[in-house]
Amino acid sequence: MRPTTALLAASAAALLALTACTPEEDNAAPAPAASTSAAKEQPADADSVESSDAEKAAGIPDAPTGADRAAYLAAVKAVDPRIVEDEEKAIDAGRNQCSSLANPNDKSDWLAAQRFGNDTRPLTDAQGKQLNAALRATLCPA
Repeated sequence: MRPTTALLAASAAALLALTACTPEEDNAAPAPAASTSAAKEQPADADSVESSDAEKAAGIPDAPTGADRAAYLAAVKAVDPRIVEDEEKAIDAGRNQCSSLANPNDKSDWLAAQRFGNDTRPLTDAQGKQLNAALRATLCPA
């Protein structure tokens, strides 16, 4: 099974589990606590820089720290300084774009432009190509 298929299947299973409750079950006793192995899969805090197993399978790297973070932000800032006005958003966009670069296609440049741009700051496919080059040099080398 391809990693993206596995990720989709796991997501679908989780959604089904969440929607399987009926109104009569709302009054039932609380569910037992999650097992310790499930707890280990969750990051200790929401700001964790490590990728989950599902993220790693999808080609999403850990969030950069220290000098790696500075190099990444400088590389995408060189394409358009407004991209790094919200550094965390720029990092999230880059990590997600790495997933696209792990399975390249003819829309990779367009996807980068969409991920890093927005309605008030649209980016071109040419800028998307520059962003992909910056990502390959820093956050997600091939």
